[in-house]
Amino acid sequence: MVMNDAHTETPAADTSAPAAGSAACPATTPAAGTRHAFVPGVRPQLTAEELRQMLFDTGIPEEFHGHLGKLGISPLTAKMGIVFREMTVERMVATMPVAGNEQNAGLLHGGAHLVLAETLGSIAAVLHVGGKKPVVGIEISATHHRAATEGIVTGTCTPIHLGGTLITHEIVMTDEEGKRLSTAKITNMILDPSRR
Repeated sequence: MVMNDAHTETPAADTSAPAAGSAACPATTPAAGTRHAFVPGVRPQLTAEELRQMLFDTGIPEEFHGHLGKLGISPLTAKMGIVFREMTVERMVATMPVAGNEQNAGLLHGGAHLVLAETLGSIAAVLHVGGKKPVVGIEISATHHRAATEGIVTGTCTPIHLGGTLITHEIVMTDEEGKRLSTAKITNMILDPSRR
């Protein structure tokens, strides 16, 4: 599928090695012509192969493909250029370009910070339950410390509490110089499938 013209920048591949014991996320970025088209208000109808490619394009290792719900990965995640770099229960890392995710003054949109944070925290919660139970976000908050106008933002997600009912993570967004842009906190609830 061809991506729409509004999305023009792909995050640079991170060539640094993942932390010991982490699931190495392929540092693949979509090749020209393999990006995905998104139309506002229309849910993407991807074939199994297109979905698989979108998961690889966003850095999701194959061993996690079956754990992430019927869409595999949020279409919003792919639209915003979020790419996963590390995926473990103890630490999740993803990058996102500023370009294409700005607000009207040219700064990285505050909502983009929250999308990156919720994406990391939610998938970290899914990994905590091993994909065996549904999880839903029940609270998210963020404090914005400084603005970004260009480059790549990195989100690093670490657990605060890994419980049997509630899971809470802190997500720190930094710029390419390692300066903190924002700090978010998300709480997810583990649902009991028998009560659905």
